[in-house]
Amino acid sequence: MDNQDYNKAERAVDNTEDSLRSTANDAKWKVSDLADKARDYIKEKRDNDQEATQEDWLDRVKANASDTWEDIKDGASEAWEKTKDAAEDVKAEWNKKTN
Repeated sequence: MDNQDYNKAERAVDNTEDSLRSTANDAKWKVSDLADKARDYIKEKRDNDQEATQEDWLDRVKANASDTWEDIKDGASEAWEKTKDAAEDVKAEWNKKTN
């Protein structure tokens, strides 16, 4: 296997790492967004002279959490496929060189 094959494999791993970092960063931003929404929820209830309840808040969070999970899952799945494809490409190149 020559250097360009190794370089291709390293680039694939780097791309996968970048994709996973991006997914993790997106999740971090979603947590910050959730905290902002909690503050907005409490303010909304106070402004309308209503009681903010944990149950009501958790219902809102549950509706949004499934969307967040889907985003994270999609990013992780994409990273997995890129890594798997790159590994298969490197293996195929290695088999060509050694057989």
